[in-house]
Amino acid sequence: MYTVTHLKNGLTVATAEMPHMASVSLGIWVGVGSRCESRDLNGVCHFIEHMLFKGTKRRLPREISESVEGIGGYLNAFTSEENTCFHARAAADHFPELLDVLADMFLNSKFAPADISKERDVIKEEVAMYRDQPQHYVQEILNATMWPGHPLGRSITGSNRTLDGIQRKSLLTFFESYYVTGSVVIAAAGKLEHRKILKAVERIAPRFKCGPRPVFAPAVSNQTASRIRLVTRKSEQTQIALGIRACSRHDPRRYALRLLNAILGENMSSRLFQIIREDRGLAYSIYSTPSLFHDAGDLVISAGLDADNVPRTLKLIGRELRRCTESTPGAGELRRACDYVIGQTDLSLESTDNQMNWIGEQLLGYGKIVPADEYKRQLKRVTPSQIRSVAREFFRPDRMNLALISPLKSAAGFEKMLLS
Repeated sequence: MYTVTHLKNGLTVATAEMPHMASVSLGIWVGVGSRCESRDLNGVCHFIEHMLFKGTKRRLPREISESVEGIGGYLNAFTSEENTCFHARAAADHFPELLDVLADMFLNSKFAPADISKERDVIKEEVAMYRDQPQHYVQEILNATMWPGHPLGRSITGSNRTLDGIQRKSLLTFFESYYVTGSVVIAAAGKLEHRKILKAVERIAPRFKCGPRPVFAPAVSNQTASRIRLVTRKSEQTQIALGIRACSRHDPRRYALRLLNAILGENMSSRLFQIIREDRGLAYSIYSTPSLFHDAGDLVISAGLDADNVPRTLKLIGRELRRCTESTPGAGELRRACDYVIGQTDLSLESTDNQMNWIGEQLLGYGKIVPADEYKRQLKRVTPSQIRSVAREFFRPDRMNLALISPLKSAAGFEKMLLS
C-alpha cells in the first residue's frame, strides 16, 4: 500500500494508494516545530505557517484559498512541537492543482512586511483566544510546569513579547535554514498512482533548498518531586491537567503505555470516566491522552469540574493511579482496551487525510513507515504484567505535574491527595 522514494536532493515522496477512494489528500510535511526554536524566537514556526497563506509571487491570499476551495477542496496547516504540515484534499483528478498550490505557498511566499505586521496582530488575537479558554490554557500551564526552561514547555503560538521580536529577517533566516529537503516529506494518499505523483514532484524538486534535517535540544529533566501550579481566576469551573512524564515514541514500552491510557481514561468505558463521571457525577469531562516525542513523552489526565469537587476528584484519580501500579488489569479489560485501540486505528485509516498523516508522522518520526498491521501486532503482544510495569515506572511523584485554573486561592494539600 505504501511506496516511498528518496530523491537525490534529500526530498522524500511517499504515497498510499487507495484506488477505492474518490479523493486524494496531499501534505508537505516538515520535520520542524516549536522544539527547534530558541527562547527569543518562540512562535516562529507557527508564524511561518501563517505567512505561507499570505500571498506568493503568483497568488494573492484570497487566490490561494480560492484555488483549492473553488474546486471543492479543503486547505489547511498545523504546527506541532516537532512537525509542521501544509495539507489539502480534493477529488483525485484535482491532484495537480493541489500540488501546484501547496508548492507555490512553500516555494514562493513573499513574506511581505505589511502582511507580517498584520499577521502578527492576528496571531496575538489567537494567543488571547486560547488564554480565554481555560481547558486549553491549562495545558500550556502544565507544559511549562512539566518542561521548565525547555522548548517543550513553551507555547507553540509564542507570546506577545516573542511575537513582537520576530521580524521579517528572523522569519526568512529561520525558513531558509530549517525548511530544507532533509526535513521535507511530500505525502499523498487516495486514488493515485505513485509513479505519477513522483513524476509531478520531480518537476518541482530542484526548487527546494537542499540541506540536512536540523536537530533540537534534548529533553532532559531534573525533577525529583511532584510539581503543582495554580492560576487563580474567576470562573465557573476548575480546569485540572495532571501530566505524568513517560517514554519516547522509540521506547518499546510505548505499546503498553497506549493500552494503559485506554484502560485509564481514553473513552467512556475507561476507569476514570466511569468512576468520576458516571458513578459520582463529579465532572462532565474527564479523559487521558498520551503524547510521544523523539526523546520524551507524557500522559495527561484532564478534567473540568466545580472547585468544591477538586479534592475528592484528585483523591479518586490518585486511587486509580495506585491501582494501576498495584494490580494487573483483568484479561477482559485488557482485551477490550486492545480491541478499542486497534478499532480506532482501523477506522481512522479509512480516511485519505489520516493515511496521509500516518505517512508524514511515521517517516518524520521513525524514518520509515511502520505498517498499521505491525503496530496492531505489537499491541496484541502486550501482557497484563507489562501494563502494571509501565504504571509502576511512570506513576511516581518525581514524574507528576499538576496544573489548575480555578477560583481557588490555594492548592495546598493537593499533592498528598494524589499520592497518599
